[in-house]
Amino acid sequence: MSDTPLWQPPPARVAGTHLTAFTRLAESAFGHPFPDYHSLWQASVDTPETFWALLWNYAGVIGERGETVLTDGADLLRARFFPDARLNYAENLLRRSDDGLAVVFWGESKVKHEWSHRELAERVSRLQQALAATGVKSGDRVAGFMPNLPETLAAMLAATSLGAVWTSCSPDFGIDGALDRFGQTEPTVLFCPDGYWYNGKDIDIADKLAAINAGLPSLKKTVVVPYMGRADAIAARLTDGVTLDAFVAPYQPQPLRFEQVPFRHPLFILYSSGTTGKPKCIVHGHGGTLLQHLKEHQLHADLHRGDALFYFTTCGWMMWNWLVSGLASGATLLLYDGSPFAADGRILWDYADAYHCTHFGTSAKYIDGLHKLGLEPGREWPLIHLRAVLSTGSPLVAESFEWAYRSIKADMDLASISGGTDIVSCFVLGNANLPVWAGELQCRGLGMAVDVWNESGQPVLGEKGELVCTKPFPSMPVGFWRDVDGEKYRKAYFDRFPNVWCHGDFAEITEHDGLIIHGRSDAVLNPGGVRIGTAEIYRQVEAFDEIIEALAVGQHWQDDERVVLFVRLRDGVKLDEALEKRIKDKIRHGASPRHVPARIVQVTDIPRTLSGKVVELAVRNVIHGEPVSNVSSLANPEALKQFADRPELKS
Repeated sequence: MSDTPLWQPPPARVAGTHLTAFTRLAESAFGHPFPDYHSLWQASVDTPETFWALLWNYAGVIGERGETVLTDGADLLRARFFPDARLNYAENLLRRSDDGLAVVFWGESKVKHEWSHRELAERVSRLQQALAATGVKSGDRVAGFMPNLPETLAAMLAATSLGAVWTSCSPDFGIDGALDRFGQTEPTVLFCPDGYWYNGKDIDIADKLAAINAGLPSLKKTVVVPYMGRADAIAARLTDGVTLDAFVAPYQPQPLRFEQVPFRHPLFILYSSGTTGKPKCIVHGHGGTLLQHLKEHQLHADLHRGDALFYFTTCGWMMWNWLVSGLASGATLLLYDGSPFAADGRILWDYADAYHCTHFGTSAKYIDGLHKLGLEPGREWPLIHLRAVLSTGSPLVAESFEWAYRSIKADMDLASISGGTDIVSCFVLGNANLPVWAGELQCRGLGMAVDVWNESGQPVLGEKGELVCTKPFPSMPVGFWRDVDGEKYRKAYFDRFPNVWCHGDFAEITEHDGLIIHGRSDAVLNPGGVRIGTAEIYRQVEAFDEIIEALAVGQHWQDDERVVLFVRLRDGVKLDEALEKRIKDKIRHGASPRHVPARIVQVTDIPRTLSGKVVELAVRNVIHGEPVSNVSSLANPEALKQFADRPELKS
C-alpha cells in the first residue's frame, strides 16, 4: 500500500466545503471541537439525535420536524427517526420555480432537451392534476417502465407530491422481469415510452408493452410518453392507453400542492436484483430517503446550488433515485439515456463538457472500459469545472484510481462509493475534505455506525470481514412490500448478527480509516477454508488488455472448493497456455497463491443484471447443476448456457 495519497484537497477548497461549514456548526451543537473527520463521524454515531437534527436544519428541509428525533434507538428494528415529522419529498425537490436550468437531457446524440425549474414545476403540476383525476391518492402505486427521461422525473414528482408511491424499472427489462416486479406492487398508473435509443439503434418495444399492460390488471391508465414518434399508435393498442399529451391536455399549470406525510410514509419501492428468486420489493420512506441524500450530496459529495450533477444510470437502479434528489440541493441534473460508449466512448464527456459538469458519476466497469478503449478525457476536454468523479456498482481497483488521476483529472475527488438498493444510499463513500488513497473508499458515512466484523462477531481492523452497521439510520427500509409481519425483512439483514445490520459485503477497514470492498460475502471463495474476495482476483485480471471481463466462482471439488475463473476475451484472442500462465502468474504475485484459479475457462459472454453487475451466484448454481430461479432479472440470460456441463470443470 502506498504511503502517498493520490489526491489531497487544496486548503482553499476545504475552506469552502459544506462539510467544513457543517463541522463548525456541529462544534457549537455538541459543545466541543472536532479536529478531524473521524471525530465528527464518531460523534454522529454516538449521539445521533444531535447529528440528525442538526442536518435537518443545515440542509433546510421543508416540513415540520417535531420535537422527537429518535425513539427506541437501541433496537434497529424498532427504532424510529422523527416520529412526529410531516413533510413531502417532492416539495423539497421542487423548492425552486425560477428560470434557472433544472434538468438537461441527452438521448445519445439523437434527442436533447433543457427544462428550467419553472418548466419542471409546470409539467409536474399538469401531471399532478391528471393523476388525481385518475383517482391516484396517497399510498397508491405509480410505476415507470421508463428510460431516464425528464418526463420520468416529472411523473415521479407528481405521484409522490400526492403521497403516492413511485416504483420503476428500465424498459430493457423483459416481460417477465417487469411483471415479477410490478405484479407484486400493483400500480394504478404505468408510464412507458414508445421506444428508446441504444447505441444508435431504434429499439421498438410495442409488443413488450402490450404484454406488460395485459399482465397488470391493477392498471387504470397506461400513459405512453413520446420519444420515438410512435406514442399514438402504441397507446391505441393498450387497454386504457393514452399518450402523455392527451393525459395532461385538460389541465393548465396551477400552483403545486403537496400532501404532507409522516417521515416513514412510503416514497419508493425498489427491487433487489432477483437472481435467486423473485425480486424483493424494498420500501423506502419520504423522510429517510430525503435526509440521507441531502447528507450524502452536501456533506460528502460537496454538491452546491448551481452545480451540475451527472450519474450514468437507468431507472432500474437506485442511483437514479439518488441522482434526482440532487434537485433538493439546488443542482442541475444532467440526465442521459442510451449507451455510455456511444460515439466511440466520447458522448458522456461531450455532455460533461457542454454543461460544465461538476460531479460525474459512473461505474467501475465504465472507468475500466475507458482505460481499455484508450480514451483519456483529460487530454481531449478541458473539464475545468469537474470537482468529483463518483464510482459505484462494483469495487474500483487501485489501478483504475491511478489511471483516473492520470487520464481524467489530477485535481478532483475520486470517490468510490458503496451502499445499495437496500438503503437507497451509501454506507461508505467520498469526502471532499479527505485525501484519496488508491483502491480505498474514503470514509464511513456520517451517522452510519459502520464496522467490519469477523466470523465471531468481533470488530477487526486491517482484516477482512463482514460489513455491518451497529446502530439505526434514517434510510433503513420501511420494510418489504406485503411482508406483513416483517419476517422477510428481518431475515434479510439481521439473521447473521442479532440487532446488527449485516449488509453482505466482504470488507476491510484500512489504516487510513477508509474501506476496501472485496466483493459480496455470499460470493466469497473458500478454497482450503480461506475466505477470498472475488474483487481481489478481478483487480489482477483487469490489467490484461486481452480480457474484456471476468467472473470467478467457487466449485465444489473433492471435499473442498476450488477457484474457477471464466474470461471473456477480445475478438480474435484465444485462451492458450501462454495467456493462461500469464494470468495465473499475475494473480499469484499480485494477490496470493491461494487466489490462483484451478481452472481458467474462456466464454463469449458473462451474465449480468440489467444494472450491469456480473452474477456470480447464478453461474455458481449453473456449474453445480442447480436451478437459477429468476433468469428474467438478467440482461443476457442466454449467456448462462455457456457455463453448463463444461468439460473443463469435470477433471
